[in-house]
Amino acid sequence: MNVEPSTLSVERFVLKMRMLPRPRAAFTLIELLVVVSIIVVLMALAFPAFRGALDRAKKVQAKNDLTQIVTAINAFYTEYGKYPVVTDDTPITNSGDVFYALRAVSNGANAGDATNPRRIVFMNVPDVRDITKPRAGIGIDGQFYDPWGTPYKIAIDGDYDNQIANPYGSGGGAGSDPLRQGVVVRSFGKDIGAGHNGDNIYRTATGIQSDDVISWQ
Repeated sequence: MNVEPSTLSVERFVLKMRMLPRPRAAFTLIELLVVVSIIVVLMALAFPAFRGALDRAKKVQAKNDLTQIVTAINAFYTEYGKYPVVTDDTPITNSGDVFYALRAVSNGANAGDATNPRRIVFMNVPDVRDITKPRAGIGIDGQFYDPWGTPYKIAIDGDYDNQIANPYGSGGGAGSDPLRQGVVVRSFGKDIGAGHNGDNIYRTATGIQSDDVISWQ
């Protein structure tokens, strides 16, 4: 059977076209916008969960710090028969001297190792990474800052009557329902404000749930 040359040319052309690589399909602008929108929505949904997990991790860290502080102060009492740098039950406003003594740092009231003459290291705490925004460590003032950037609040039984005024109080006022402990420590938490109403719920003055972290529960 004879095939005309024109027919062969067409068949060859078709065959060559089939053998050529096909162009890859590309995303259209609308498809790209849809993908970006989905990613943005997923990130918006995930961010609150991530932030909540971060806040919970900070609370765990704060609770561990409180335990470490109480343990160190009690160990100091066991070693020296007294508490470091305290004369009464008044809450300590600047705890730098307490931590100088606990860390065996010759500074402040512990200058010349006056408070901790045996230079016993009762606790090791890292320095803050940024002295202008101190968090989770010892600042240049010697105070121990919580993960939110506020110094831990310490109260010690300085008159040795085995009680400390409750900073919340079961009756809603500070001082009522004293705590039968030698040392209590707390953090004001993320809101940097003290809770109250010592009903084990700890609410702020406006009745909002407080995020305080405390050592005695």
